[in-house]
Amino acid sequence: MTDDAPLIIRAVNHQGPGTRWQPVVGDETTGFLEHVVPEVSRDSVRDAAASILGRGISPADSAGQDTGLVVGYVQSGKTMSFETAAALARDNGFQMVIIVAGTSNPLLDQSTGRVRRDLRLNDPDRARSWVHFQNPEREDSTIQTLRDVFDDWRDDDTPDEYKMTVLVTVLKHHRRLGNLTELLQAVGMQEVPVLIIDDEADQASLNTEVAQGEESTTYRRLMALRDALPLHNYLQYTATPQAPLLVSIVDSLSPNFVEVLTPGDSYVGGHDFFVTNPGLVRTIPAADVPTNTNPLPEPPDSLLEALRIFMVGVAVGLMQDGNRGNRSMLVHPSHLTAQHQEYYNWVRDIFEEWKRILGLPDTDPDKQELIEELRGAYDDLLQTVGNSLPQFSDLVPTFRFAFRRTRILEVNARGGRTPDVDWGSAYGWILVGGQAMDRGFTVEGLTVTYMPRGIGVGNADTVQQRARFFGYKRSYLGFCRVYLEQGTHRAFERYVEHEEDMRRQLEDIRDRGLSLNEWKRAFVLDNALRPCRQNVLEFDYIRGRFSDDWVAPRVVLPTDPVLQANRQTVSGFLEATAFVSDEGHPDRTDTQRHEVARDLSLRDVMERLLIPLRITSSRDSQQVTGLLLQLSRALESDPDELCTVYRMSPGTGRERGIDQSGEVTNLFQGQAPVNPPARRGEVYPGDRAIRENGQVTVQIHTLDLIRDGAVVCENVPVLAVWVPARLATGWINQDQPVQQA
Repeated sequence: MTDDAPLIIRAVNHQGPGTRWQPVVGDETTGFLEHVVPEVSRDSVRDAAASILGRGISPADSAGQDTGLVVGYVQSGKTMSFETAAALARDNGFQMVIIVAGTSNPLLDQSTGRVRRDLRLNDPDRARSWVHFQNPEREDSTIQTLRDVFDDWRDDDTPDEYKMTVLVTVLKHHRRLGNLTELLQAVGMQEVPVLIIDDEADQASLNTEVAQGEESTTYRRLMALRDALPLHNYLQYTATPQAPLLVSIVDSLSPNFVEVLTPGDSYVGGHDFFVTNPGLVRTIPAADVPTNTNPLPEPPDSLLEALRIFMVGVAVGLMQDGNRGNRSMLVHPSHLTAQHQEYYNWVRDIFEEWKRILGLPDTDPDKQELIEELRGAYDDLLQTVGNSLPQFSDLVPTFRFAFRRTRILEVNARGGRTPDVDWGSAYGWILVGGQAMDRGFTVEGLTVTYMPRGIGVGNADTVQQRARFFGYKRSYLGFCRVYLEQGTHRAFERYVEHEEDMRRQLEDIRDRGLSLNEWKRAFVLDNALRPCRQNVLEFDYIRGRFSDDWVAPRVVLPTDPVLQANRQTVSGFLEATAFVSDEGHPDRTDTQRHEVARDLSLRDVMERLLIPLRITSSRDSQQVTGLLLQLSRALESDPDELCTVYRMSPGTGRERGIDQSGEVTNLFQGQAPVNPPARRGEVYPGDRAIRENGQVTVQIHTLDLIRDGAVVCENVPVLAVWVPARLATGWINQDQPVQQA
């Protein structure tokens, strides 16, 4: 050992439910946190990384593999999280970290550059901790380097400062992944603990041919890579986890555990834009959206408005920031490069004309008109930025400088390769493009987004990944504007509810230390959106949206254990609830006379009656899960939501016919009398009308079930629930086969 300062290692204090081993924080993690992470966030970032590693395979194990899901928001710091996990992995004896980063070379280069910088691989003043390879192949020199590194770890006499960790960044492409696998097979990876980080794990990694019983090429290469590593953890990082959560739980890429990342206070996400500050979001008029039936002969007014607001912000930023940092605008018209070129030409021509006008004498009417239009943009920003804005008169002389210091760039591969953005060469940037600026692309200082693109097929994860306007921008939020096509605007609003519901459920799984295999795949999602692309899902899902609907099971014949449990649940609820006779026509029969309990707590009714009641049929269970999702959402909006419960025909039994599969022929009794038609329902309006308008209503039916003229089961409790339209919320539910241990 050397005489340098001793290595400082300390355990993270908290060991939560589901933790399998306790990582320790050493010099690598401490140095990374001090170098990269703001001081106020260091503890939370460190603890999250420790929680992630501690739920997976320990590096002290001889073999094994595990898969974890790490969920963040779009642009919320997922890279910082997996860099922390990588540093912590080194401190705890992981000998290799593989980062599968990006489906394009620009994204791989962007990620690699950041990781090298943040882990200080190029810092000549620190001891070598890492040996890095980008897209490595099976070459003798590489094989020998890896063997030497791993031999150092195996040799008990090797000083700690001589032990290096192999860092691999590799393109998410079947050829690159295949090359890496061949290399590792040649090296031999027995008892070498490895951490694999799959960035944007819901993209390209999953099996897109599962429905055909085949394996897609990239998925097959990832499986081969994992097979070459007897001891590893596989971490899936994403902001849109719908697809990994809905793949078959027997798939190797189905996660076993989850961590939900909490962003810092300066993060601005969907809730900030679409709930707290909706004035920052503008709907692009339909007339300004290019379609086959609405070709645009010239730049639309909404684009001109967005450009003016952006340029006023650039002028302010230059004045206040002293030409440091960046302000950017993103124009995302379509996935088609032809439209990118059209918008690029519009923006370029507009800029050239405005620059020419700003160079005219102050008395020129064209210049005066442009200045007044910029004043309108200034007044718009004044509503959200406030008095910190400089006086408009002070800004006017700087506009021509702001335009000269703003670059316009078309970001796509139309010219053969997607161009890099040299952020340091200019303060202002206007980027025009589509797919290349979706997932994983970082836009520095983004303030204005103009997106006339529609939602396409409506995959929720795809739509959300276009939200490059999310990020750590609280300090300049007032300068932000988002212009969206109407359908896309609605989709983002709906996604906020879905995202928060999903995160709450995943946080509950994490906090209880449960495996994701135990989680019921059900969450709120508006019917206009699909959770993800269908081709990665082996098992389909159902979706629903109860609105002025009755929800009741079709299969009512229970097994004996279910029957006994449900009888106890219902009898316990009835004993604890005060009912009164329901009013109605005096000529009603005994089966048409009910008891009612009004203004009960919906939360209490759910906890004591709806949630404990067991369902026999898988299809019915999915429907009831959707019902509970909607009611849970109602309680989030109003914890004091009330409910009405009817006890149907308590004075006499009810008989209902069932078929061979146990499905009830008709649960609800009809109107009386039926004839003459003019008097239909005069005495009894029918069971479906027995409800409280505007309020959740539960009917408790107690049935004797008849099949082929004989009673096959007595005293069977069945619930029917009415959901008013005001509580309508879309949802999806996937039922996967139970896996045998």
